[in-house]
Amino acid sequence: MANLKFYMTPGSCSTGIHILLEELELVFEAYIVNLPAGDQFKPEFVAINPKSTIPVLVKQDGTPITDFVAIAWWLAKRYPKAGLLPADIEQESAVIETMNHIVGTIHMLGYTRIFTTDNYVFSMEDHARVKAQGEVIVKKGFTILNRQLAGKGYLFDSFSIADAALFYIEFWADRIGLPLPENCQAHYRLMLSRPVVQRVLREEGYNLPAMAT
Repeated sequence: MANLKFYMTPGSCSTGIHILLEELELVFEAYIVNLPAGDQFKPEFVAINPKSTIPVLVKQDGTPITDFVAIAWWLAKRYPKAGLLPADIEQESAVIETMNHIVGTIHMLGYTRIFTTDNYVFSMEDHARVKAQGEVIVKKGFTILNRQLAGKGYLFDSFSIADAALFYIEFWADRIGLPLPENCQAHYRLMLSRPVVQRVLREEGYNLPAMAT
């Protein structure tokens, strides 16, 4: 059987999927997609994912999954013994709801306005306003997640696919100096204490001690 093929960009949202793959101890082939260089628009990548987005996971049968939430859910359902998704349907739906909020709102509506502000403006006069709007969306999202984390280490009873999603947006906050609310900061440090997370960050070229302080 062919190996899984994982298309990723270090330090991006694909880091969350990278963590899940390593947590599951799966054998996979990793391919780096250089987003700033425009690799996502090259014909060979578009043939795999016409949406020109990462992450992408190509399954053993050759079919790709091209969405963070879908990849995370597939991994959890494909390898249920790892317990990355609650068995209870109500809790499972809550995990999916939380991931959709993280990816669909905080990432796609908030962080994109911070990281790719030029895509949202018609003139340079709008630049600061759009970036500030992104920060408002991100901070509001973290406020909601901070309440969800009250009295808990992970978002749900134990480490789940939702925690991998939360980690990558916390990681981004750390990288740009955006303060995390108390419970999110505790979650971030808890994730950084996981050996797999430490290994993934090192593999992606990041200095763990500098981030853990």
